[in-house]
Amino acid sequence: MVGCGMDQVLLHTHKKTVEDFLAKVLPRQQSTAHKFYESMTYSVLNGGKRLRPLLVYLAGRALGIQPERLHAAAAAVELIHCYSLVHDDLPAMDDDDLRRGLPTCHKAFDEATAILTGDALQTLAFQILADDEFNPHSAEQRIAMVSALAKAAGLAGMVLGQAEDMAAEQQELSLNELIKLHQHKTGALFSVCAELAWIASDSKDFIIRDALINYGYSIGLAFQIQDDILDVTGDTAIIGKPAGSDQKANKSTFIQLLGLKEARQQVTVHLNQAIAALKTLGANGNILHEFAEYLIDRRY
Repeated sequence: MVGCGMDQVLLHTHKKTVEDFLAKVLPRQQSTAHKFYESMTYSVLNGGKRLRPLLVYLAGRALGIQPERLHAAAAAVELIHCYSLVHDDLPAMDDDDLRRGLPTCHKAFDEATAILTGDALQTLAFQILADDEFNPHSAEQRIAMVSALAKAAGLAGMVLGQAEDMAAEQQELSLNELIKLHQHKTGALFSVCAELAWIASDSKDFIIRDALINYGYSIGLAFQIQDDILDVTGDTAIIGKPAGSDQKANKSTFIQLLGLKEARQQVTVHLNQAIAALKTLGANGNILHEFAEYLIDRRY
């Protein structure tokens, strides 16, 4: 099986570590807004693959960084990811009822609470990165982390990609247009995971930084194409969201554009590009090679 070389114990350990850290930084009830605090915990600690935090830790491992120096970065990218899911699921966007096998935030609570929950998770991500109580790096490194994540999550990255995705509904994009869309929507956040680890490493080797960034974009695209494949071939009970939802929403997808066979070929193309980017790291990049294969060997 592709990706079977990935150390499952290591992945489980890192996943539990970031979930424990997230549980610690999520706010406890501080006012009469009980539902709001409950919705934040519900949206973050309700399961999930934690792939982006795993990438932060594994990139750090490749660079020789101790995991405890990466908790803030790992948690911050997961908070950004969770906020994006809460907002993407809203009726004004994807209008989904199921996420991670559970009712979406606006279904479990209400739309106003879901909007505020997403807002709060986004700002909490940057608070964690900026605060030396949580992030044990120099002020210069913390600023660099905040800047990198803001670019990846905002108008040059994930948010732009979501806007492009919504604009592309009822349209047929070219392959290059679709790749560009998902470089923004998905690739940017994967890429910044590796970049945050590089910032934490104190390295001044920009060749390695660029290699990690390119790796992140490539695995982000491979991941997204695999996601499109699973939307068609997957089982709702396994993937945790309604199968066929992209087709129902008339989204422009790699399956719609290329068909199943060629979409699978594109997964291989981007996987190989990710692996090629790791050559700069030598043997240290092996763990990231395994992770890239692990990402596409999934049923959910």
